[in-house]
Formats: sequence, structure tokens, C-alpha cells
Amino acid sequence: MEGTKKVVLLTGVSGFVGRALLDSLVGSASYQVRACARNIGVAEHPDVEYITMGDLGGDARWESLAQDVDVVVHAAARVHVMNDNSADPLAEFRKVNVDGTLNLARQAAASGVRRFVFISSIKVNGEFTLPGRPFTANDSPCPVDPYGISKLEAENGLLALSKSTGMDIVIIRPVLVYGPGVKANFRNMMAFLAKGVSIPLPLGSVNNKRSLVALDNLVDLIKTCMVHPAAANQIFLVSDGNDVSTTELLRKVAHSVGTKAVLVPFPVKLLMFLATLVGKKGVATRLFGSLQVDISKNHQLLGWLPPVTLDASLKKTANAYLESKFE
Repeated sequence: MEGTKKVVLLTGVSGFVGRALLDSLVGSASYQVRACARNIGVAEHPDVEYITMGDLGGDARWESLAQDVDVVVHAAARVHVMNDNSADPLAEFRKVNVDGTLNLARQAAASGVRRFVFISSIKVNGEFTLPGRPFTANDSPCPVDPYGISKLEAENGLLALSKSTGMDIVIIRPVLVYGPGVKANFRNMMAFLAKGVSIPLPLGSVNNKRSLVALDNLVDLIKTCMVHPAAANQIFLVSDGNDVSTTELLRKVAHSVGTKAVLVPFPVKLLMFLATLVGKKGVATRLFGSLQVDISKNHQLLGWLPPVTLDASLKKTANAYLESKFE
């Protein structure tokens, strides 16, 4: 260990969240980082020990990497995909998200690691919420897809391991994460709105509520959970604390990219019906349904509040997207 610095073993550093956490920890007077991923490109930070782990499954050997480590932050995972073509998706998710996670945790505990922070998913709670009834960390889990099921099984295994070994476990369930470099649907939305298309969209009266979490806010909570005594053996949900409807989000993102969304009111029930007819019920449910989380536990136990606002985070995300178009 270098001086009084704590040694952090961070997995998934080639991913969206892991990379941002690594960048935040680099140069810290408090931490020395060991960064693990399946594929390490250019070692951008000379003070970081980079480690390539080709297999993150149940047979991976972590003993030497976990020596002298104080905290593990496990951000690596087999991620959720919209159209999984695996013959047995749950089995594939379990290999990495359950077997791989518990394998790492067992070896970490055996090596004397004091705390294990696991980046889970709001999908453990479920897919949608009813009006005025946000998910809480104490709700009974209700995952419905293989990814969410695998994350819940990993959580349960970790909490059981904590009881048998004494290693602290902290579980964080993020909602949709956005920030500079975001991909998939969020990036597609920015790309569409940035074109300034004047075609009216029938999305002007969607009164749902969705929780989002900025990458900066998620990283800040992870760093808090790495050290806060009250975080031990707790589950935390995380968001920006400012839930928005689909209509509001489209307008905010359009404003952030310097355009204006042309949205006209249209009955949501009719939109749902039409989407179902063309086989897009799942897409419509995500677009029109609600998914809110209650993050009051974070403040009560940790004194944590999101340090960055939704509007500021959307602007930062939009600026990064616009700059990337000219690189």
C-alpha cells in the first residue's frame, strides 16, 4: 500500500460506469487503484495498475489481485440487451453476474478485503411503478427478465457471504444512467433531437414519471459507499432526485442540444394500442410507463444528496455529444 492510501480493486473499467469511476479516483490522495477489465486498451493513467481479466466467470483467479486491497467495486457485468439471442439467456447472465460476482467476492473476503461494493440494477425491483408509489430499497424484489434475476441472485449471495465472512457488502441499484459518452437509446434520442426536425411528435401529453441518474451523481454515491460506515450491508437506490415525464425529458434534451422538440398532445392509451398492434408494446411501455425511485434512505443514512442537477447533467451530456460529432 502506498502511504496511507486505500487500495481499490475496480472491475469493469472499460464500461460506462467503471471508466467514469476510475477517472474520478485517479490522482486521489486517498486511493491507489487496480483497474480490471476483459480488454485494456491504452493505459491512460500512469498511477493506475491495469489488469486484463479475460474470464469474469466462476473460475477466474483473483487471489493475487485481491491481496492488500481494502475495497472492491464490482462494476463488471454481462449487461442487459434488448434482443438477446442466446439459447438460454438466464444461464449466460448467471455465469458472469452470479457465479463471477460470488467467485470474486469469496476470494476478496479470503484475502482480507473489508468492503465489497456491488453495482446492481433497478431491474431487481421491477420494470415499472404505479403513480405515487416509487420503488424503495426495502421493497420486495420483483425482477422479470434474466438480467434482473441474475442481479438479484448475486445480491442474495453477497449478503449471505457477508454473514459468513464479516466482509461489508454495499449494493447500489441505479436507474437509467446517462452522461457524456452515453450510448443506446439515450444517444439516439439526442441525435434525433439535435437535427432540429420540425415534424410534430404525438408525445405532448405523456404524464408518466421516470427517474434518471447522471453519471456524476452515481459515481459520487459509489465513492460515498466505499467509505461511509453506515453503508455497510445496505441496499441503495440512486437517481438525480428530479423525476420527469417523457414529454418533459424530450423538451429538456432538445433545449440542451440547442433545438426545440415539436410535441403535440395525443391520447397515450391510443398510442399504446397502436404500438401493441405493430409489435412494439415493450417499447411503448418504457416510453409511457413510470419508473420512480425513492432515494430518501441515502440522505437519512449517508447524508447523501445528488450533487449535480438534472438540467446541468443533461447539458453536460449534450455538449459532449455535440463535440463528438466534430472529432
